[in-house]
Amino acid sequence: MSRIRHSICLFGIVLLVMLQGCSLPALQPRQESTFIPLFEVEDTGLGRGILPLVEARNGLSGYYPLTDSLDAFAARMLMIYAAERSLDVQYYIWRRDLTGVLLLGALYDSAERGVRVRLLLDDHGTADLDDLLTVLNQHPNIEVRLFNPYPNRRFKYSRFLWDPHLANRRMHNKSIIADNLVALGGGRNIGDEYFGATDGILFSDLDVLVVGPVVQETSADFDQFWQSPLSYPSDQLIDLDVTEDVLFMVLMDKYRAPNNAHYLQAVINNELLARVVSGDLMLQWVDVDLVSDSPVKIKGHEQGDASLVAQLAEVLDKPTTSLDIVSPYFVPGKKGVDALVALQRRGVQVRVLTNARESTDVLAVHAGYARYRKALLREGIELYEMRRHMHQDERDEKNQLWGSSGTSLHAKTFAINRQRVFIGSFNFDPRSVFLNSEMGFVIHSPPLAQAISATFTEALPAVAYRVTLSETGRLQWHLANGVVLDREPGSGFWGNRLLNVLSILPIEGLL
Repeated sequence: MSRIRHSICLFGIVLLVMLQGCSLPALQPRQESTFIPLFEVEDTGLGRGILPLVEARNGLSGYYPLTDSLDAFAARMLMIYAAERSLDVQYYIWRRDLTGVLLLGALYDSAERGVRVRLLLDDHGTADLDDLLTVLNQHPNIEVRLFNPYPNRRFKYSRFLWDPHLANRRMHNKSIIADNLVALGGGRNIGDEYFGATDGILFSDLDVLVVGPVVQETSADFDQFWQSPLSYPSDQLIDLDVTEDVLFMVLMDKYRAPNNAHYLQAVINNELLARVVSGDLMLQWVDVDLVSDSPVKIKGHEQGDASLVAQLAEVLDKPTTSLDIVSPYFVPGKKGVDALVALQRRGVQVRVLTNARESTDVLAVHAGYARYRKALLREGIELYEMRRHMHQDERDEKNQLWGSSGTSLHAKTFAINRQRVFIGSFNFDPRSVFLNSEMGFVIHSPPLAQAISATFTEALPAVAYRVTLSETGRLQWHLANGVVLDREPGSGFWGNRLLNVLSILPIEGLL
């Protein structure tokens, strides 16, 4: 009995330590700042190059899709080093790995050149970054804020014990804006797996670079989150005594690591820089709309017509001929299934690409999706599941709208009526609809929408399973070579048991 009491007391002590300092401190007065107006960037290199192009396009915005992982990383580095007045950076996840540290170093270098840097990170995705964020925040030209933060820095996730409602709601936005003239957004977070810099899991993803009026909309949206009462200056939460030498040492460790040499050389050899300098990076000029949630969504407040979902419905129009969905975490729910089935019955071609079980990085999400497969297939909706690609000859991301080099799909895009396209952070799942804040761009481009449609028919057979129902109503997975699998790829006895358990748990609203 004494051992039981001892164990209970020990558990209580550990719990008290974890909960110590869990309450968010009162938000102290913050430095006021807003995005840089255009008249202050007319004389910058970006201003001289971009503003005449924008002025000649009568309100249209230019876009360039970034499908290649190296291009996506190079574009971010180029934007950071091209900025002369401001950099506004907003992300859900920022890793302490090669690409994450290189980008932090680039932000520091820009601040040294006099660029004002505002870095806003969701605190859920800042593991092991407190020392480097402190270094950046100490620079007079850099301010770091943490959105919806965890006050206990040692046991960050203990907040889920006392405040699960708010702790579970995250800022999923992803964007970088240079001089209020160029913006980049899409599905990629900051980490090696998003930029092809690891031998482990790699994400096939899609970003888009934009210039024109939509950039100013994106800057105004950034300010909403920057000024939110949930955005805490990092020095109000992190109390560390570190110097800039910490950042330099971490940078040098990344540069010197032998396994990083190949990637660093690939970045140096990347063609995007040469194409930008030579003017060969051809932008397409169309109407582009920013759609985004308000930061008040994180508090659980109703947004009404201001929500991203409502904005999408307004600018996209209803599908009348086709709806092509690409979503790594596709959990439509009963209402979503009913809506897709209704479209299919009206003659709209509905096609969905998501992750196969073998390629998903979140098994619970796959369980949430799997329960709806048969209902969708019975109505004629086409389902494709991205295979896990491990061989170099399958990694030809230049030939696809989103890179195929990944072992897991992470792109979030859909096309309506082969006329309009969404590219952003929004997944077709309950978390994106009800919990997280999301953002993205609606691009009114028939060529881009038709390219997505063509990908389903021309490229997917080589990289994805086509899922169907047999005559007896059983699921089947089809390969391009004609092989038909009657057992779900990547499944096993214990994995199936776990999937079955996850599929019946009442967790769909959290997926």
